[in-house]
Amino acid sequence: MRKKWIFLAPLAILAMLLFIAIGGEIVQQLWNWLLPALFGWRQITFWQALGLLALCRILFGGFGGRGLHRSNFRRRKAEHWGMTPEEREKFRQGMRSRCGGFGAPTSGTNEPA
Repeated sequence: MRKKWIFLAPLAILAMLLFIAIGGEIVQQLWNWLLPALFGWRQITFWQALGLLALCRILFGGFGGRGLHRSNFRRRKAEHWGMTPEEREKFRQGMRSRCGGFGAPTSGTNEPA
């Protein structure tokens, strides 16, 4: 088992560095191909492209895994799906009271007005 990790660790590090290098090169090439022609902006270097890629990852992708907000959403949604009809109706009533009745039916029928 230990020999397997000794082989896989350097391979994983190499793959990660290759992925970062390719990502930086792609960002640089796309930026230098599109933005100077479209908006008249300056071309960027490889290191600026890596910085831009890291900034986008921080702003839009988070730091690890699948992201806290997405996993919480899925957990809450799964809990909602497991509700009984009475629990769902109670949940809907609570949401209507918090949201000011937006989207709440005005009568007991499902017919359009």
